[in-house]
Amino acid sequence: MGWWTAFDPAEVAADFGRIAGCGFDSVRIFLTWGDFQPTPSRVDSTMVDRLVATLDEASTAGLSVMPTLFTGHMSGVNWIPSWGLGEEAGNDRFRVVSGGRVTASRLTNWYSDASIILAQSALAREVAGALAGHRALWAWDLGNENSNCAVPPDKAHAREWLLRVTGAIRAADPRALVTLGLHMEDLEQDRNLGPREAAEVCDFLQMHGYPGYASWADGPTDERVLPFLARLTRWLGGGADVLFAEFGVPTKRRGEPAGERSIDASGPALVEEQAAASYIDRALGAMLECGTMGAMLWCYSDYAEAIWGLPPLDLAVHERSFGLWRADASPKPAVAVVEAFAKRSAAARAGSPTADSTWIDLDAADFYRAPGSELPRLYRRYCEAISAPNGAPGNVNEPG
Repeated sequence: MGWWTAFDPAEVAADFGRIAGCGFDSVRIFLTWGDFQPTPSRVDSTMVDRLVATLDEASTAGLSVMPTLFTGHMSGVNWIPSWGLGEEAGNDRFRVVSGGRVTASRLTNWYSDASIILAQSALAREVAGALAGHRALWAWDLGNENSNCAVPPDKAHAREWLLRVTGAIRAADPRALVTLGLHMEDLEQDRNLGPREAAEVCDFLQMHGYPGYASWADGPTDERVLPFLARLTRWLGGGADVLFAEFGVPTKRRGEPAGERSIDASGPALVEEQAAASYIDRALGAMLECGTMGAMLWCYSDYAEAIWGLPPLDLAVHERSFGLWRADASPKPAVAVVEAFAKRSAAARAGSPTADSTWIDLDAADFYRAPGSELPRLYRRYCEAISAPNGAPGNVNEPG
């Protein structure tokens, strides 16, 4: 969260070289909102220059980049500029950090506040213009799990926000691709901006998912959850392409204690590194088979122990060790798994989705009437279908 203010091009180059060296072809980065837009009317030109330099380094490494705007929510904390906060104290689900400090202020709902939408559009337009035509730019992400920050008051506000911000990007760069970082909770609840609404303006959809956060999953390494969520997202999005843009598992080394849960009791227990690598291998294969555009792992590196006392790591113990590399830059077993997968799957990346949706036994319009119960019910049906002796069932309800 602090890398933009402590920017080191040599460090970025080393990180990107390490990432590309084991077979990754893309990275997702996060524009911390307060750093890039310290006031509603000013985008920090130094940060924009650092963003351009970052994509230059990515291009040298052979990586494409997805910058994520308005961050916003990350790792159990909402990082919000002071001008994006309201005046009333609140007891929101996630802590809010503003100006480097935890604050009791609530977030202003950016879907219904005209001044914030105007500011977001200005930021989107300026950074999109700075990167227009850059060979390393893949797509713009309109936010990381935005519904953990604010929920649109209704679907009309959600659509208007999508059109305004996306329009700002495309006005600056007509060839830009745009997506939105949806997550599992956007399927478990109707938060007014889900796959259907996003598909109306985005070039492709995203899904983020962690079995460890799903009470209906078979433990934190249940890889079936990921293709299930991808297929459900594609179905609810009318057949739109889906990138599984975030999955992973917090780890511990062999012989270490099982790992305490987060102090706030919201996170999963740690998984031994070799078991985590096996999970990642199974998950990558399952998502390739189900026809996702690709899969992105959370995340590159563990956090250095020196900052464990800062939010979110002070309370969220599990957030400290999601990395593929340890904080000392040594690779975990999952790195070798990714490298082997990249080599053997190169020829299969253009494959089409497998047709296996007879387990969807309702209309998309009916799903959100009770998503909290429909999601686990459909997951049980999905698991039964993929384990059937005769293989994958036919494509009854899934469009595309």
